[in-house]
Amino acid sequence: MTVVAKNPILPGFYPDPSICAAGGDYYLMNSTFAYFPGLPVLHSRDLVHWEQIGNAMNRQEQLPLKNAGHSRGLFAPSIRFYKDTFYAVCTNVSFGGNYIITAKNPAGPWSDPVYLEGADGIDPSLFFDDDGKCYYIGTHPNPEGCRYDGDYFIWMQELDLKQMKLTGAAHNVWNGALRGVHWPEGPHLYKKDGYYYILHAEGGTGPEHAVCVCRSKELYGPYENNFCNPILTHRHLGRNYPVRYVGHGDLFETPKGEWYMVMLAVRPLEGYTTMGRETFLAKVVWENGWPVVNPGVGMLTDEVEIDLPAWDPKADTAFDTTANCVPGSSRTYDFTAMRRLGDEFLTLRNPGNDLYVLDGEGLKLSFRSVTLKEKDSPSYICVRQQHHAFRSSVVFLPDHLTGGRRAGMALVQNNEYHLRVEACRVKAGIEAVVILCEGGKDRIVEKRLLSESAGETKEGIGLTLEVSGLEASVRYDTAETGLLCSHIDIRKLSTEAAGGFVGCTVGMYAVAESDSSLQAACFKSFSYTAE
Repeated sequence: MTVVAKNPILPGFYPDPSICAAGGDYYLMNSTFAYFPGLPVLHSRDLVHWEQIGNAMNRQEQLPLKNAGHSRGLFAPSIRFYKDTFYAVCTNVSFGGNYIITAKNPAGPWSDPVYLEGADGIDPSLFFDDDGKCYYIGTHPNPEGCRYDGDYFIWMQELDLKQMKLTGAAHNVWNGALRGVHWPEGPHLYKKDGYYYILHAEGGTGPEHAVCVCRSKELYGPYENNFCNPILTHRHLGRNYPVRYVGHGDLFETPKGEWYMVMLAVRPLEGYTTMGRETFLAKVVWENGWPVVNPGVGMLTDEVEIDLPAWDPKADTAFDTTANCVPGSSRTYDFTAMRRLGDEFLTLRNPGNDLYVLDGEGLKLSFRSVTLKEKDSPSYICVRQQHHAFRSSVVFLPDHLTGGRRAGMALVQNNEYHLRVEACRVKAGIEAVVILCEGGKDRIVEKRLLSESAGETKEGIGLTLEVSGLEASVRYDTAETGLLCSHIDIRKLSTEAAGGFVGCTVGMYAVAESDSSLQAACFKSFSYTAE
């Protein structure tokens, strides 16, 4: 029995995927940078249907992110399973460096991080050899001095799991498949048929991104280059190809002996990527001792046929509708009926414990003086944008929208590039303002007074953000309904314009001229619907 996976298998902001198999279950983890909680844990049994079952870094003390830029914080993680324990290694580039966490249950709880002394660089991964020894593999600057930007080496060292310390000598084993390569990174180590294989990325996580591989009979080398490198890239397909930036792969095997690879790629529109790096899947076969990706095609495909039985996460008895999320699905949240937020919700940096409460009346989001333009923790609770076309709506009460307090919603690329829709009370009633922030500078797109009756209604203020490709529209629903503004150009809310490694998020936002611990914006509902 076969099933068909559609690429991307995780749409939207799911970059730098790493995957491991535990029997017939597959667990995948992604980068989260300055978002909290960090490192989502995704689960599947057929590689087609996925559910988010938790976040590995979901406690404030686990994940310091104070003042971290949007594309700082947590870089590429790796997840591995060995002898009934899950291991994850990652880099917090803003605090502490490379660390390791463990869990018996991938849904959590995960341990506090143990930062590895002597583990410089980024992109760590773990490998468990046949004798039970564990090895750390990562990337760092050329130890003889960087000749150019991106002149890095892949290095390895034994890891003592009992002491959680690197032991023995560090070995620089590889610095890329191509001559003068930039950014050999994201290395993973495997063993097959007597060979050790290093799978790694090259060319930077942009248009020149690629997946390459080398091998050796000895753990520390010397490693031989695969003359067919890169084994996967879209760098040669031109700027108008619909899927680009392909790289950062991780291999795994199913119980039936089939091999697959997950990797990141983007789907730009007219050269602009608003959703960030997404997770894709490809089939792998082995020929002459080397992995071949999508044989006969040589690039990513829209669909991947998989020899596994179909699985429906929502039909599983372990699926918790209050916590689990199916990525890419449309969903509506009634906060008056919820007692906790699902694992798909994100905040920025360390939000503290007083950001919000769910008390039966709704989600009460604290009014903070921190804005989205600061590298701080604003009152912003969001989900990932996962479609080129979607509609997202909020309903909130007009209470407390005085004294400089505003509430609404936002579409955020980073602190300098985002779209905000804010409502506040003025003398004549409730006023709605649409603000586009580009390069850290605000521009008012539209300002309109809603009817006085809208300000007094107990039903709440409804705002809807509609995104269609690279344009956005805003609608309102109060005592009256209507279009607030349309054809807002959001091209600059993209990787190509704003830089960095993140995709857009959309969610609820509240802000005030001064902090107010006694008053909050009460959101009754929030929805995200694919169009």
